[in-house]
Amino acid sequence: MPSKSTLYVVATPIGNLNDISLRALDILTKVDVVAAEHIQVSGHLFAAHAISSKLISLHQHNETVVSNKILALLNSGKSVALITDAGTPGISDPGAILVQYVRAQGYSIIPIPGANAAICALSASGITNPHFLFYGFLPAKTGLRKRALIELKPQLCTLIFYEAPHRILECIIDMLDVFGPQRELTVARELTKLFETIHRGTLYEIHSWLQEDINQQKGEFVLLLSGAEPTDKSEVSEQAERTLKCLLIELPLKQSVKLAAEITGESKNSLYQLALKLKNVRYPE
Repeated sequence: MPSKSTLYVVATPIGNLNDISLRALDILTKVDVVAAEHIQVSGHLFAAHAISSKLISLHQHNETVVSNKILALLNSGKSVALITDAGTPGISDPGAILVQYVRAQGYSIIPIPGANAAICALSASGITNPHFLFYGFLPAKTGLRKRALIELKPQLCTLIFYEAPHRILECIIDMLDVFGPQRELTVARELTKLFETIHRGTLYEIHSWLQEDINQQKGEFVLLLSGAEPTDKSEVSEQAERTLKCLLIELPLKQSVKLAAEITGESKNSLYQLALKLKNVRYPE
């Protein structure tokens, strides 16, 4: 039986309604109240598994108000489960605010793990890089989206994004502009559903593929972008080079190198080799 005055954060299927754990079904069947992102969507899951628990709506527009109502339920000894339309609550979905409120009041919070679109896509991608950064949804407007992508460009790990069907082409075009045509991208579309597709190629190839088949532009997307290529550790960053150039204008070579290494934390040997080149070309004595 669920514990009294406890919030259960329950992962639900991202597509196939059978992708739910026995533990999740047990909790959803026995709690006093289930807070769902959209009652109609969760109703399909409840009907498929003969769950009759009371449903209340908690979404991004009412989360603060409903969180206070749920705190009152917990205060009265009730047990509450939190679910979203698909996947794990609080992961690019509502739920984090409620969890914050409940934790601040000292009530128990128990996660019931399950489906997550990002991990599902990563597991079937064949990407060997052991590190990844989950970003979630990029900004909807091109300018802000490009700015976010530029900041992410130096990352060596795999970058994981969610994207909506009406923005998928715009998103790929912005990625092409920022990362160039040869970065590899894995597109995972409609995971666990009837038209599930997992397709890998360069950004240029993916853009062409989406344009050639409009059906591939439909559904919910997970995008897994390969990380940047590691740079030679002997190379000096642009920031360190600018620092060294400024110091060389006023100071002797050895002192400039020493200060540049202290300021930037980069290799003194690499900075010394660069300083020799700069001295011969631009700062002759």
